[in-house]
Amino acid sequence: MVSLWGSNKNDDEQQHEEDGHDQRATTSQDQPSRPSEDTNERTRLLPRHENGVGYLSPDDPAVSPYNLWSVRALRFFEVFFLMITCLWWVLLFISIFVSPPSMHSRGSGFFDVAYTTLTIGNIVTALLFFASPSTAMSILQMAISVLLLIDMIIILAVPRIRVEEGWIGVASVVWAALIGGYNVVTNRTVKWGKAEEEERLTGRQETRRTLREWCAVLTATVLMVIFVAITVLLTAVLVLRSRDATLSAPGKRYLVDGDKYAVHLACVGNQTFNADGKPNPTVLLEGGYMPVEYSFEDWMYDAYTNGTVDRYCYWDRPGLGWSDNAPSPHSAGMSADAISEALAIAGEDGPWILVSAGIGSIYSRVFSARHPRDIKGMMFIDGLHEDLLYKIAGAGRGFVLWGRGIISPLGLDRLAGALFKGRTKEDRVYGRSAYQGGKFLKNKLQENLVADSFTKNEVVSARNIQDPNVPLVVVTSGVHLKKDKDWERKQEDLTKVTENLLAWDIVKGAPSEEVWRSPEGAKLLEKRLGELYKGS
Repeated sequence: MVSLWGSNKNDDEQQHEEDGHDQRATTSQDQPSRPSEDTNERTRLLPRHENGVGYLSPDDPAVSPYNLWSVRALRFFEVFFLMITCLWWVLLFISIFVSPPSMHSRGSGFFDVAYTTLTIGNIVTALLFFASPSTAMSILQMAISVLLLIDMIIILAVPRIRVEEGWIGVASVVWAALIGGYNVVTNRTVKWGKAEEEERLTGRQETRRTLREWCAVLTATVLMVIFVAITVLLTAVLVLRSRDATLSAPGKRYLVDGDKYAVHLACVGNQTFNADGKPNPTVLLEGGYMPVEYSFEDWMYDAYTNGTVDRYCYWDRPGLGWSDNAPSPHSAGMSADAISEALAIAGEDGPWILVSAGIGSIYSRVFSARHPRDIKGMMFIDGLHEDLLYKIAGAGRGFVLWGRGIISPLGLDRLAGALFKGRTKEDRVYGRSAYQGGKFLKNKLQENLVADSFTKNEVVSARNIQDPNVPLVVVTSGVHLKKDKDWERKQEDLTKVTENLLAWDIVKGAPSEEVWRSPEGAKLLEKRLGELYKGS
């Protein structure tokens, strides 16, 4: 009995133990095993391994610097900075065409866009190759940061550049320099985190790179070399601009339009008076495509020295010569208001004889209509007719001007001209290389944007209210007439702007829109100017 009971008891206990073992086995299969240590920021991204604790393969996806919260935080801020920079870039891009309140740059605004574009490229490159840090990237990022700090010093140290770029340009270059420094720190941190995670998870720091990693490093290095080259060009152009800023203007600069920008105005000669004690007229020059100082003033100076006229004044439209760029959009009427305000500040009351060339005739006609009592004569030299403004307003021309403006901060043509062609600061400010500058291109882009809308409406209105008794002289290039018959018809129509036409002269061998460059043209212009001056 005892043995049987004991035997049965042992059997029952054995069965109970087996059932308990099966239950524990089932429980262990149904429920995941608890980790031996608390989960933290280094381990929570790691997958569970059935083989127990041990080193991972270097190719295991778990071996990543992203295991560190510090690396993830740096990448988050990199994305955040990219969003901010893109928003800033869009705002700067829009301000080229329409200037938001307090966002006007007295310079071209293209430098601000260039620095911001460089910053975007820098951030995108850092994000694309975030997990593949390299020493080359750190060195190149550091070089960019140093060059941008030099740019910032130049902008702040040179008063003329500081005024042109304003707080927008300073903020753009400072932000670019800070992002460059941040990327240096990020690259080094990721490199440290990668080494630490490899040593912790694989037992050693991986010194090899896969083909994919080598391709990533090579691509990132090439991109960074390009960014360094761009930064070097930006710095070189700033050096040129600082040299150009030492060229003093022959006249004075006057703040206009609520002190938003300054225009350059210069006068030659002293005011004289007639027998009745009234002031003799002063000739007011309005340049064409190029600044008025570029050869257009030469024949006028000869007329002054020859005694044909006693006094003349000239100015640079916004963006040309020594004048700042105006806010966008900017029309001929706005320019007429700007010169009117500058003349008033300078104490110049007229009366005036308006002499203009090319598109400058559009500006002179608007000015004449707004000062009907002060105009004693007008001379158009290959003047542009309002019906031909559509050629200035062409979409293709506007796109080319915008594209040239965007790359103008690199100064490829200006640097080559200075290094290999001996171009001087006079050439770059108002001479034969002036068309390469960002301010000049911004001026032409502004003309393009409103030529067939605001400007055309203003000049048509000016024609309707023009004083019909103002003496008028029209001088036309014969070369231009041969090239364009429509131009001849429009020149003939310009002779009807007033009812007091003194002469319409066609100079056969004179260059198109530069009649004064031929000896015959220069003599004729001086003769007709003398007739206007004496007749007034």
